Amino acid sequence: MAMVSTLFFAWGFLTCLNDILIPHLKNIFDLNYAEVMLVQFAFFSSYFLFSMPSGKIVEWIGYKRAMVTGLLTMSAGALLFVPAAGLPSFPLFLTALIVLAAGMTILQTSANPYVAILGPPRTASSRLNLTQAFNSLGTTLAPRFGSWLILGAAVAPLSMEAVRAMSAAQQQSYRIQQAASVKAPYIGLAIALFVLALIVGWFKLPVIEYAEAHGHATGSIWQHRRLVLGAVAIFVYVGAEVAIGSLMTNYFNQKEIGNLPIPKAAGYLQYYWGGAMLGRFVGSALLQRLRTQNLLAFNAVAAALLVTISMLTFGHVAMWSLILVGLFNSIMFPSIFTLAIEGLGPLTGKGSGLLVAAIVGGAIVPELQGVLADHIGIHHAFVLPVLCYLYIIFYALKGAAPEGGPRRAT
Repeated sequence: MAMVSTLFFAWGFLTCLNDILIPHLKNIFDLNYAEVMLVQFAFFSSYFLFSMPSGKIVEWIGYKRAMVTGLLTMSAGALLFVPAAGLPSFPLFLTALIVLAAGMTILQTSANPYVAILGPPRTASSRLNLTQAFNSLGTTLAPRFGSWLILGAAVAPLSMEAVRAMSAAQQQSYRIQQAASVKAPYIGLAIALFVLALIVGWFKLPVIEYAEAHGHATGSIWQHRRLVLGAVAIFVYVGAEVAIGSLMTNYFNQKEIGNLPIPKAAGYLQYYWGGAMLGRFVGSALLQRLRTQNLLAFNAVAAALLVTISMLTFGHVAMWSLILVGLFNSIMFPSIFTLAIEGLGPLTGKGSGLLVAAIVGGAIVPELQGVLADHIGIHHAFVLPVLCYLYIIFYALKGAAPEGGPRRAT
């Protein structure tokens, strides 16, 4: 559990660095919200594209080798940031993100079910919440380090009006200068991921063969209503969480909200992700006593109310109500995941693959919110996450019930 929790930390850290890259790349390449949200679109689309192939990789080479393969792929993706910043090229940045996320997909497809089967089924939800808390530790630390190493290391950005007034040669020189701050952090991350791959390869993890854990799957996963509705819940949850985190820095930069410079606004992301970390540690304990669906419904109601308050207010109230959403996001992913795969038996492996594919919501929802922000303003574009949380309330109260009757306590 300790070794696997390290992997959860690594992909949480790298995922959250995207929230730092978004305002930085927006300035470098003079992008609107819809264009810069291609960062999350490229990253999270990889979950959809590579989830099924990743499942096959786990079947072929086992959990441990799949984790090593995922880490090495992530290391290669991190190295691609160097030529992307050297040119600089926004399409090459997106390519690097796709490779990085492909490795992360292999890691998630192997690590999530591995944690679930490392102990008794009745405590799977609590166990996954605990490891996801270390994922949130990574997302909590990433904004501080990213803001310092990427935004802080860059020369103070000029206004877009000043950049547009430059000649083509001056603009290129400015972009190279600004993008250079990305190189060192991602070189360091590439080395760290490579070393972690060597450590996992050397570490003696319990050997659990894929076939032994899941049996030989029969039937169709599409016949299981709770799983299919759970996949939609994962889609909207990841979408809402990523959309809020992605636009938070620019949101707090708005005069009527926080009026903060971009580097300082980015620093507040640590409180959003820190809330998720705290909530997962607390949630892991609460789920020993409470029904998973009841806690999930309560958290989704709280998240929807907080985002609504932020949309209807200004200043510090709008800021902190949005930051607090992280606390209630905390238990949603692992709770939905365990509710959706409960009782699947030999179809657990395929069900897990479907749920990992549904993480593509992190690509679609932020992109749609970016379009909304361009058309109705960033303040009111947060109506989209509210709709996502309303669906999660439905899933917790109705969609997660087994087909045969009311669900038992989980």
